[in-house]
Amino acid sequence: MKSTIITSLLAVAFTASLSAQNTLRIRGSDTLGAKLVPQWAEGFKKQGGGVSFDIAAEGSSTAFTNLAAGTAEIGMSSRKVKDDERTFCKTKGVFLKEYNVCWDMMAVIVNKSNPVQSLTKKQVSGIFTGAIKDWSEVGGTPGPISVYTRNTSSGTYKDWQTLAMGGKDYGSNSQKMAGNEQIAQETGSNKNGIGYVGLAYINAKGIKVITVDGKEPVYANVKSYPYSRPCYLYTNGEPKDKVKEFLDFCLSPAGDKIVEVVHFVPMSKVK
Repeated sequence: MKSTIITSLLAVAFTASLSAQNTLRIRGSDTLGAKLVPQWAEGFKKQGGGVSFDIAAEGSSTAFTNLAAGTAEIGMSSRKVKDDERTFCKTKGVFLKEYNVCWDMMAVIVNKSNPVQSLTKKQVSGIFTGAIKDWSEVGGTPGPISVYTRNTSSGTYKDWQTLAMGGKDYGSNSQKMAGNEQIAQETGSNKNGIGYVGLAYINAKGIKVITVDGKEPVYANVKSYPYSRPCYLYTNGEPKDKVKEFLDFCLSPAGDKIVEVVHFVPMSKVK
């Protein structure tokens, strides 16, 4: 009887171990994890990747906490790892390796009915810091501006604060959303709304993209558009086996094509 129980326990442990080996756990950025990485995963499986995926997109900061805890093989981040995050990972025996896999452009969106077509960088900063509170101050129809932003665990939240606001604090009137999709939905349903989203979300219902200092968020402007940024995947040291195979796929011509289809900027387009 005891021998049967031990044998059963060993079989369960072996099955769990085998399952873990055949599953890639990917954690981090909503910007990458909501659309792009799942499409990469599907493309990889179609090419015979022989692995399943467990993807959780809860913000770039969670990429590094999960890698440090050993609960992810790959971390997704829409920003570079911070020094303190890299140091924390090292204390857990995790030495991060970084891959620049694509670029994104944070588009400024407003409600489709808004007559405003363009803003300056100074006006964008003023709106998101709360210094500009009414659309009439920037040539729009009078009405209080409703500002939608990402939440604080998001790499996009910090990137926007750096690129668009000069490091200043968000205005007290800003409303934090869980992801790009939520920002697009709120802006699309509020005539006074404004927010920022990645390129993958610029065709959402009820919104339009406005130019900033005359620049549109299009591939040709990837290096000159003021709110462009590289996006990354991270691993614990040199990747091996299925992790390496998947990363190689992401950076291959096939992976590059998926980047373009999902409306990020492929590395082949970044000069």
